[in-house]
Amino acid sequence: MESDQATSICAHCDRPVPASNIDLHYAHCSRNLQKCKVCGDMVPKQHAEDHYFITHAPVACSLCNETMERDILDIHKGENCPQRIVTCEFCEFPLPAIDLAKHQDVCGNRTELCHVCNKYVRLRETYSHGDSCNRIQDNSVGSSRDVRAAERDEGAQRRPQNEFSKRNLLFTIAITGVAVIVGSIFFQRKAEPSDVH
Repeated sequence: MESDQATSICAHCDRPVPASNIDLHYAHCSRNLQKCKVCGDMVPKQHAEDHYFITHAPVACSLCNETMERDILDIHKGENCPQRIVTCEFCEFPLPAIDLAKHQDVCGNRTELCHVCNKYVRLRETYSHGDSCNRIQDNSVGSSRDVRAAERDEGAQRRPQNEFSKRNLLFTIAITGVAVIVGSIFFQRKAEPSDVH
């Protein structure tokens, strides 16, 4: 059995209320609740200020100090903040997004030996080189590899890729990473106001 009770809209909160209770509801609603000017939610009057500061007050990004609305802070930190940590596509080194382009310009110009054609190839060109290198190798049926092997035997040797240089690179990356972390902790502590009175 459905209730066909008539409803009225409360003038304070704009919600439908059973018509028989509208006077009592309105008295309670207008005395105890307040409509948020930002989101329109009804919040208890005694907590209206807390609601604003917790939900709507501008906040500063802890990474770049840019001020924004609280509801977009997570998106900013994850996608837009220039100080968010991103990874280089060539060396997988973590660094602030603002420094990524400059780093990848240098890092992408490093070379590695292609084991198919025995040529040194820039890291930024590795993917396109792989396609063209495989096509060239398929067409040449190995003859150029034999010539290159003969040239190497005659003394035109290329610098071998050794483990010592890889270890130096990894050590340098690790030291740089530690320095970045220590520096960021130091600057965060320096930027925080002193609690000593």
